[in-house]
Amino acid sequence: MINNISVGLIQQHNTNSVIENRNKLIEKIKSLAGKGASLIVLQELHDSLYFCQTEDISCFDYAYAIPGEETETYAAVARDANVVLVTSLFEKRAPGLYHNTAVVFDKDGHIAGRYRKMHIPDDPAYYEKFYFTPGDLGFEPIDTSIGRLGVLVCWDQWYPEAARLMAMKGAELLIYPTAIGWESSDTDDEKQRQRNAWRISQRAHAIANGIPVIAVNRVGYEPDASNHTAGITFWGGSFVAGPQGELLYEAPEDKEAEAIVSIDMARSEHVRRWWPFLRDRRIDAYTEITKRYID
Repeated sequence: MINNISVGLIQQHNTNSVIENRNKLIEKIKSLAGKGASLIVLQELHDSLYFCQTEDISCFDYAYAIPGEETETYAAVARDANVVLVTSLFEKRAPGLYHNTAVVFDKDGHIAGRYRKMHIPDDPAYYEKFYFTPGDLGFEPIDTSIGRLGVLVCWDQWYPEAARLMAMKGAELLIYPTAIGWESSDTDDEKQRQRNAWRISQRAHAIANGIPVIAVNRVGYEPDASNHTAGITFWGGSFVAGPQGELLYEAPEDKEAEAIVSIDMARSEHVRRWWPFLRDRRIDAYTEITKRYID
């Protein structure tokens, strides 16, 4: 692991044009790389609108094979820009079998690894179980030229077990491409409770595991094509937290943002010496954690 990493974040408001979204991202990736970023993280399902607001079989047309012609676009960008690139793609694994998959490209453009989203939500306006099969690759960090990355996706960010397992397997960063926002019927108070809980839960993962966390969210309003709801306003707020949960950067909640954030990776070692949570875990007493519920 390099002692200091310059992380580029791209928080984008998408349109219904995949080509337009992708071209905007490519230009921003090149710009951040030119300013010194060595790791760039994109938001969840960044090529398209968040189609999971409705259950529509035509939306499966957004998916593609990995690797394939589409992933070569991002491979070429990573290679040309000389960056490690964390993408979030709709994977067509086989006819009728699809995943929400994060793909990491190393600086030479090869696929360093992939992570298939493990926790799949099914809530009003977030009908992901209709589209995505739960991941089957486990919680495995991805080794890259800048270090070992614990890549998870959106709904995974609420689960301390996922973060812990990544950390226990040597992840040096936790990374969460995200698509989360306010549904139109939520009150203002409820909106703030949700956003604060989202941020607090991930900062807690940083603290509990003594490693930095990077969360990159969508931003802006996206309509519900079915008109069953008034759509989602994605709340942005992408952020980077250090190993004590300290905020190193936070994006605005109402507009696009690109930023480069320097992370001192040596702090993780120092923090783990001060707060040796891994040392003091009572692994002999945790066997029941694998149960659904304890009556």
